[in-house]
Amino acid sequence: MRVLKFNKIFLQVIVHVAAWLCFLMLPFVLFSRPRDGAFLPEQVFSSYFVITNLLYISFYYINSYVLIPKLLAKQKVLAFTLIIIGLLILFGMFPRIYRHFSEDLHLIAPNPWLSNRPRHWAPSLLSGGSIAIFLLVFVISTGVKVVTQWFMSEQKAKETENEKLNTELSFLKLQINPHFLFNTLNNIYSLAESGSDKTGRAVMKLSSIMRYILTESKNDLVPLEKEIQFTEDYIDMQKLRLTNKSQVDFAPSGDPAGKQIAPLIFLPFVENAFKYGVSTRESSTICIQLKIEKDAIHFSVKNQKLQNGLLKPAETTGTGISNIKRRLELLYKHRYKLLLNEDKESFSVQLNLQLCNSLNNERKKMLS
Repeated sequence: MRVLKFNKIFLQVIVHVAAWLCFLMLPFVLFSRPRDGAFLPEQVFSSYFVITNLLYISFYYINSYVLIPKLLAKQKVLAFTLIIIGLLILFGMFPRIYRHFSEDLHLIAPNPWLSNRPRHWAPSLLSGGSIAIFLLVFVISTGVKVVTQWFMSEQKAKETENEKLNTELSFLKLQINPHFLFNTLNNIYSLAESGSDKTGRAVMKLSSIMRYILTESKNDLVPLEKEIQFTEDYIDMQKLRLTNKSQVDFAPSGDPAGKQIAPLIFLPFVENAFKYGVSTRESSTICIQLKIEKDAIHFSVKNQKLQNGLLKPAETTGTGISNIKRRLELLYKHRYKLLLNEDKESFSVQLNLQLCNSLNNERKKMLS
């Protein structure tokens, strides 16, 4: 971290030095040297040249790091304006001030090799050239600082929003775990109360499922194979409490290798199907399909709506479906399509999801 910070500062110093060298070379670029004129370095790199350019450089950084942050950014426009006007007058009068205190009058006269035309030094109270350069430095320093602060504000706003999204996603995951555990323990309790010999297997399945939730759900993305295995384990555990009146079909197709997905995406839909789609009294069928393509998946669940379902409405928390809708919106905005169809006899879900390798990129797109 320190190395990156040092490199950033070093790069900024290099850029500033290069920019000022270009600035100091402007007279040599904009004005041609007379053929018959002798090149006299002392006429160019004089004390006047050095002092004036040091003043311009100082003004650049004073304006960028003192006047704009301390005055303009804090809405002290009047004070900022008065100081700039005062400095403008000072820079405009500087040639006369320098002439008054300097005995080397020729040092501030126009360099003879810059122009063939005779020039009269300082014809008015304020030097037009000094004012022009001052205004140029003022415009550049103000523009660079304002643009830099705007980019920093935008970056900070995006970081704040991203942190807010991370916090909300973490909260949604925390909601899933107790919600899932509540329903699963309720199922195991039913097996234990009936004295079923399947209770031990259900506990082992629950242990495997909870291990996945604890180790994988904290990640933004998990391998698609693991999410499929988790879904199969959950279905197998639910089957332990079903009778021969209920049928559950889960048919994944396609190659999941190398693909990733947000964890616990399928769970609320499968869980909801077992809440309302199976019964010990009526025949029922739950059809779960997962079709995997190169960069997309198509997931669907269809179940009957039974009045004598294993879970009564009072036993549900109503958290799962609303929770997953919000997670999809946060994680896969513009990359998913969720269709929920319900009638008197059945309930179906169809989720079309475009896969991605980095959810951070998706959040950046969402914030842009």
